[in-house]
Amino acid sequence: MLRCSEEEGETDMLSDSHRYFNKAADVLGLSDTIRKILLTPRRSVKVEINIESTTGELLCFTGYRVQHNNSRGPMKGGLRFHPSMDEDHAGALANLMTWKTAVVDVPFGGAKGGIDCDPHEMSEKDLDTVTRLFVEQMKDVIGPTTDIPAPDVNTNAKVMSWIMDEYSKYEGFSPAIVTGKPLDLFGSEGREEATGRGVMNVLAEALGEQGRTFPEITVAIQGFGNVGSHAARLIAEEGARIVAVADHTGGVEKAEGLDIPALIEWVAEEGGVLGFAGGEAFDGPQVITWDADVLIPAALEGAITGDNAGEVQAGIIVEGANAPTTPEAHEILVQKDVLVIPDILANAGGVTVSYFEWAQNLQHYRWELDRVNSELGKVMRKAYRSVRAIADEKQIDMRTAAFVLAIRRVGKAALARRHVETRISFD
Repeated sequence: MLRCSEEEGETDMLSDSHRYFNKAADVLGLSDTIRKILLTPRRSVKVEINIESTTGELLCFTGYRVQHNNSRGPMKGGLRFHPSMDEDHAGALANLMTWKTAVVDVPFGGAKGGIDCDPHEMSEKDLDTVTRLFVEQMKDVIGPTTDIPAPDVNTNAKVMSWIMDEYSKYEGFSPAIVTGKPLDLFGSEGREEATGRGVMNVLAEALGEQGRTFPEITVAIQGFGNVGSHAARLIAEEGARIVAVADHTGGVEKAEGLDIPALIEWVAEEGGVLGFAGGEAFDGPQVITWDADVLIPAALEGAITGDNAGEVQAGIIVEGANAPTTPEAHEILVQKDVLVIPDILANAGGVTVSYFEWAQNLQHYRWELDRVNSELGKVMRKAYRSVRAIADEKQIDMRTAAFVLAIRRVGKAALARRHVETRISFD
């Protein structure tokens, strides 16, 4: 029996990210030529992966790796295992990774990739085989000083350990080839919760500039996977009330605040928030327009659209997911004076601790958890303040300001690497 994954059509993510980029490029007055240079990926690789499954089926998939920019260091970005994965999707996410790493000022460029498979329909043995075949065909274009993958949707520490093991067969002991590895295989303390902790850090900065504190706010969260659950736990520990949580199974709410540790335990056992007895059920999509001070979209992209943005009640949105807000929705939110902390800033905690893990691997020296969390907090809070300074200086929204900051850093690094007789300015 032959079963091949099917492409689900082109995504709008690439055009959306280009729209955000071009808005910032307008602020900087960049020429069309410079824009094209900064937007064009350095390299795009596509490979075929065919295996005979444990059930005797012939499975065929396509693997992708788009490497966008390496002006500021080795390229960095996750691996996503999802049926909708395609070259455009990888290109859009690689583009965002370039700007994300620049915003938090870690020495990486941007890359992204994955395989158009559905791990939920595969045995672990088949997933291991597919992952190793992907590495075998990509080994010449990835590496600790070239391109360092990391977990993303439907990949985790176990998958990263397979990648390290397979790559090391060809290049020798190479723990720095991937980040997000298990602690037993040279991963970093604090990596699992890093993106959620980064969300908490930037929210703390936003509240501070408004003269507010965590115990004064209510929070609604869409998505309760790695990012959403850790953000919820950490923000609740600071005293905020998490009043609504939704995921792919449904939603649960409680005005007095949900018991987040109990909800995390429930989801670990049951696979979703549906049926949790510690609150009232509601239709999951309603969480976007929930009556809360803060909304954290931490699921997949495109959650806030032109259709629902006008009904958003939160005054602060912290984008835990990649590209959860469409450009049309973003403009509506700006007009409503909603503070949107963009994904390339808000969810950069993961890549920041990935940088820490990579540095530890190269040094063969492990940091203690307190140091990881302390350094993460410094990086995220400094990045927020840097973006805020540009937003105030230019009188622009935080997303555009984040792109301005990132483009400046990438552009200046590119010019500094080579002799160019030009009057190009990124100021």
